[in-house]
Amino acid sequence: MNMNGKTAIITGGGRDIGRACAMRLAKEGASVAINYHSSSEGADSAVAEITKAGGKAFALQGDMTKADDVAKLVAETRSQFGDDIGILVHVTGGLVARKTIADMEIDHWNAVMDLNVTSLYLLAKAAVPHMPTGSSIVTFASQAGRDGGGPGAIAYAASKGAVMTMTRGMAKEFGPNIRVNSLCPGMIDTDFHNVFTKDEVRANVSKAALVKREGTSDEVANLVAFLASDESSFMTGTCLDINGGILFS
Repeated sequence: MNMNGKTAIITGGGRDIGRACAMRLAKEGASVAINYHSSSEGADSAVAEITKAGGKAFALQGDMTKADDVAKLVAETRSQFGDDIGILVHVTGGLVARKTIADMEIDHWNAVMDLNVTSLYLLAKAAVPHMPTGSSIVTFASQAGRDGGGPGAIAYAASKGAVMTMTRGMAKEFGPNIRVNSLCPGMIDTDFHNVFTKDEVRANVSKAALVKREGTSDEVANLVAFLASDESSFMTGTCLDINGGILFS
């Protein structure tokens, strides 16, 4: 996968899957713009590792639910690496908190939708005008978008279902020039599950998976790199499972 000469934006790139994506695309030769919200240490260390290896990267803090911050990210990327943006990887997202509908206030619902869906809309709107023919967008849905999620994850699952639908819609709207695909990760060993998932639940899911373990951020990043590259040139509008066989869709 030769990405020499291509510019990539990775949002939510300061930790876990996002950071792994930044490192993987840089390894393939892409110049990488890393957005982060609060994970400055991970983003800065990624930039240091990439530049030490001879690559090009910078990190910029920003809230991808705010149009001004999105615009700054796109503008800074074009300023540092040139006008064209060839790869857009939208990892920004999260569950925020587990809440049932009975316990959920509208502010929580809106916050989750903004974080997972509105941020994707804002980023696509800002970046696509600068993405030439042959570019690729990779979005992040979730297994929750297929099965409704675990307890208290209705807002999150609904938002990830929306990301899947947006992916298909954008593939139609931006094609044939830009391809758009999505990943639906299952249980991946990240801070997301460290915070929101009980140890016994993680153990049970690992046992139920056909590979008998959780996935890793690097494994997800490998699939992202494939979707971002020309090697997946006949794929668009797809929502790909990566879950160790816990769910067939």
